[in-house]
Amino acid sequence: MSRLLKAAVDPFLFALIATVVLATLLPAHGTGVRLFDILTDAAITLLFFLQGAKLSRQALLSGAGAWKLHGAVLTSTFLIFPLLGLGIGRLHLLDPTMAAGFLFLTLLPSTVQSSIAFTSIARGNIAAAVCSASFSNLLGIALTPLLASLLMSASGVILSWGSARTILFQLLLPFAAGHLLRPLIGDWVTAHKRLVSVSDRGSILLVVYTAFSAAVVEGLWHRVAPAELLVLTVCCIGLLAAILTATWLLGRLLKLDRTDAIVLQFCGSKKSLVSGVPLAGILFPVSQVGLAVLPLMLFHQIQLFACAILARHYASHTAEEDETDRQLAGA
Repeated sequence: MSRLLKAAVDPFLFALIATVVLATLLPAHGTGVRLFDILTDAAITLLFFLQGAKLSRQALLSGAGAWKLHGAVLTSTFLIFPLLGLGIGRLHLLDPTMAAGFLFLTLLPSTVQSSIAFTSIARGNIAAAVCSASFSNLLGIALTPLLASLLMSASGVILSWGSARTILFQLLLPFAAGHLLRPLIGDWVTAHKRLVSVSDRGSILLVVYTAFSAAVVEGLWHRVAPAELLVLTVCCIGLLAAILTATWLLGRLLKLDRTDAIVLQFCGSKKSLVSGVPLAGILFPVSQVGLAVLPLMLFHQIQLFACAILARHYASHTAEEDETDRQLAGA
């Protein structure tokens, strides 16, 4: 139960809230803006370098055979999710920039760590989860900007040469370098998981602070009313409910076994904060980044809470089936 509670209520959420409050009260000004821009660029490069170093090639290969499952996860992540985002966007419930951020979150890759953790709790196929989530995350670095430029050009999101160059040198190359150096630094990364986690989260907090500082200076909180945050929350809950239903139905349609269906639910219903915040900083105008990442930050916590409950349900159901099998075998 404590493991479930920890997964549902991520302490990182409170750090994110504190960072937003800090940016609201003490936004960066003048030369501080340039300093934080430099620090943020360095932090993002380090973040993706460590993400590459953490990616286990052996774990990928061990779960790579389930192509039907991986195809289903990618379909959910990069096709069904965006279609749902476009559908909700047509309701015109949100501020245009916030609506663009909402659509942007549907284009992001899956998470890695939490998808694997929930699959483990639910007693799903962990090797396949590692492969699906990792491949989704890697593919998303290139595919998300392409989808964003295709679907969000009216919102000012255009994949220019400058954006593409930043993605290449700040995200893809550090990720590839980290993975290629894994034979040399992999043991150190594994032995210092807590330090690496602090570095990862610290990088995200720095990016969030920089983004919200710029947004606050541009009058962010004069543009967002409490009622709009409530509507955004309802939209995020509706989006998650729809994708969880869609992944469950897709698993039934493809006749996946129980352990693979669990992987599809958890890897196919998540969106990555780690990839999303840096990509938003590259693709959106500086003044819009803070408002654009609000939907992602909110959806991030909602998905953790809902998936923790779902994982517990699957684990309990599996335990009941195991007990029934033991009783039948004993008879």
